[in-house]
Amino acid sequence: MPMILLRAAVWLLLLLGLRALALQVLQTMRAQAPQDGFALATRAHLLAQSSAPEALRLAAADLRQLCQLQPDQAGAAFNLGYVLEKLGDWPEAERAMARAVALDPKLDRAWYGLGLVRLQMGQIPSAIEAFKRNTELQPLSPYGWTQLARAHHSQQQPQEAQRIVEHLRGFEPQVAAALAQELRT
Repeated sequence: MPMILLRAAVWLLLLLGLRALALQVLQTMRAQAPQDGFALATRAHLLAQSSAPEALRLAAADLRQLCQLQPDQAGAAFNLGYVLEKLGDWPEAERAMARAVALDPKLDRAWYGLGLVRLQMGQIPSAIEAFKRNTELQPLSPYGWTQLARAHHSQQQPQEAQRIVEHLRGFEPQVAAALAQELRT
């Protein structure tokens, strides 16, 4: 079957909520064209929605191949880092996230992911720098600010953490209140 029809079948199956059948069609596509970027990316995306380690390992394999095929795509590097983070492979996740931000310094979610991975690795000062960059790119998202406050708190910098809580009060008062409570305990 022509690849264009297989792609259309995948989209239709996903639209109908038939994820398992879509995965089967994607497997057929991979067998016919092992280097098809659409098949690799789409299958990886579907597999990454699982928390099952085997599905995540398959997603990571697809994304590694996609990164080799499209070495200049920051999104593919970020997605690989995201899946590797879910697998708990912090060093490789850190390399993938660092690659993503090197390719696209404005990719805010990659800066956030880089910060999370560096936190897991105990690299708090470099995690703080990543979260700072994330908050510059996404100033109204509470996620980067919250992690930044937690990182400062863990570094025995309560004034910085409190400054961030006060900043959050201006646009996310509930998040600020919960964070303030968390940092007091």
